[in-house]
Amino acid sequence: MAQFRSKKLDLSCFINVRVLRDHTKRKVFEQHETDRQALRYVIRNTTLPQRIRAQAQLELSQMHAYTRSTQIKNRCIEGGKGRGVFRDFNMARFPFRMNALAGNLPGVKKASW
Repeated sequence: MAQFRSKKLDLSCFINVRVLRDHTKRKVFEQHETDRQALRYVIRNTTLPQRIRAQAQLELSQMHAYTRSTQIKNRCIEGGKGRGVFRDFNMARFPFRMNALAGNLPGVKKASW
């Protein structure tokens, strides 16, 4: 993972190591997304010779795991939790509730009926 992390990254803005790792995975995925898509297109193209398709499949399998979209996990921006995260706000349930009750989230109010 350290091979992908930039040297001048400000570590103070990250809650914990998991959030830092997720940030790194997102950056690496963004950089290699077009390469992966091109290789996947070559692999699925049946009009190309089998040798070229096999070579593309080998290149794709040798790419680093961080280049895959499945490695990215939505995490809470306040606590770094990976479960119970609302996608719209990137917050876990409890920090979302506390911020909503404090009025820090625009357009969110407590339901009453």
